[in-house]
Amino acid sequence: MTTMTAASASVREFRMPDVGEGLTEAEILTWYVQPGDTVTDGQVVCEVETAKAAVELPIPYDGVVRELHVAEGTTVDVGTPIIAIEVAGAAGADVPAQAPAAEPEPAQPSQETQPEGRQPVLVGYGVAASSTRRRPRKGGTAPAAPARTAVQAELNGHGATLPEPAPAAAGRPRPLAKPPVRKLAKDLGVDLATVVPTGPDGIITREDVHAAVADRTAAPAQQPTAPAPQAPATAPAPAPAAAPAPSAPAVGWDAARETRIPVKGVRKATAAAMVGSAFTAPHVTEFVTVDVTRTMKLVEELKQDKEFEGLRVSPLLLVAKALLVAVKRNPDINASWDEANQEIVQKHYVNLGIAAATPRGLIVPNIKDAHTLTLPQLARALGELVTTAREGRTTPAAMQGGTITITNVGVFGVDTGTPILNPGESAILAVGAIKPQPWVHKGKVKPRQVTTLALSFDHRLVDGELGSKVLADVAAILERPKRLITWA
Repeated sequence: MTTMTAASASVREFRMPDVGEGLTEAEILTWYVQPGDTVTDGQVVCEVETAKAAVELPIPYDGVVRELHVAEGTTVDVGTPIIAIEVAGAAGADVPAQAPAAEPEPAQPSQETQPEGRQPVLVGYGVAASSTRRRPRKGGTAPAAPARTAVQAELNGHGATLPEPAPAAAGRPRPLAKPPVRKLAKDLGVDLATVVPTGPDGIITREDVHAAVADRTAAPAQQPTAPAPQAPATAPAPAPAAAPAPSAPAVGWDAARETRIPVKGVRKATAAAMVGSAFTAPHVTEFVTVDVTRTMKLVEELKQDKEFEGLRVSPLLLVAKALLVAVKRNPDINASWDEANQEIVQKHYVNLGIAAATPRGLIVPNIKDAHTLTLPQLARALGELVTTAREGRTTPAAMQGGTITITNVGVFGVDTGTPILNPGESAILAVGAIKPQPWVHKGKVKPRQVTTLALSFDHRLVDGELGSKVLADVAAILERPKRLITWA
């Protein structure tokens, strides 16, 4: 779908792209350009957050930014114009006369001027090059360019010093930071404009935010020394230094009785999905407590195996493999309910979902065709999935098409739970904390590594027998991991 229309001979409107996957809106998180900036074909101009992921939007042509139609923090529908671009080569005198032509959206005479086959594609956070491409553009903009470029050079670490960051803040472009870092700064009450970035190309990291908090905490003790060069006349200086102190309670527990947080993005999508699942699919949850001592020993052995060199080996890896084997032995569990056609859709492939808690909320990316992977391949896929999710780079496509899911609540020290099905799936396995407990082993009570598994399933297509078999198979494999060989 082409996302631009010719508003006039020289100004084009770039619209919020149709991101697919059933999404109809997105929130503008960050603008990387401002009116007057020069942009090139493929340059990232903004970052948006959909219900699935935070992604960057590239512009599909060359030109100069005429106007930003949507402010940061605003949610807009797909197809809404978000930025006006004066195409490269247009005469400057033509712009004012033709600007009104950009207003009437219905009057879009043709899209002939659109580049053939060029579409703005959502590319997650993009490759590393995208962040470097958008930095030099500041140097080419008119009168305010020198001051802005100087500040940007300092932020990138190219300047010799960082003199008086406060006065420069007014002309400084919006700080660069990923959504999880922005959320952290918001939660801690840190203004990103005051944070000195240490990441590549001036990107603010979590460590920078925490350092800013530490500096702010230490500020009252350090500020009296700032006026010291003014000799005796600065004796009363400590009094003004106390001024910043009242700002601290603004983020304290007692600053406000309540805080209202808009429901949007991942949280909004998760809420809708969970309500829809809970009140559409009749959930049944079964539990089993199992001795996983042998599994834990195998985990330690695999960590020393050269085939797993450089890979993260954890109990979750063997739990995932155990579930895949259980699905192979009981394929009817790997299905979905088609309400419209009144059909049960059996899946002959397994896209294994892994529930991940991220700063942006709960997401469930999945490993495509996990049933075809060897154990080392599965370990690599799990590692990449978790790393990508934590960094906020999970794409919408990675969260579509799941067939069965694992949620590891044990990492929070929780024994078990009653997980809600991911929409479109028929089962979800919850893994509890693995703890040493007294257990009867070979006729004697001994301390063993024990965990509790919980399997929730859709009772419309999974009856008690099938659900019980799947859960029992997973437990049996974790109790005696050699069954991974004999059953697989």
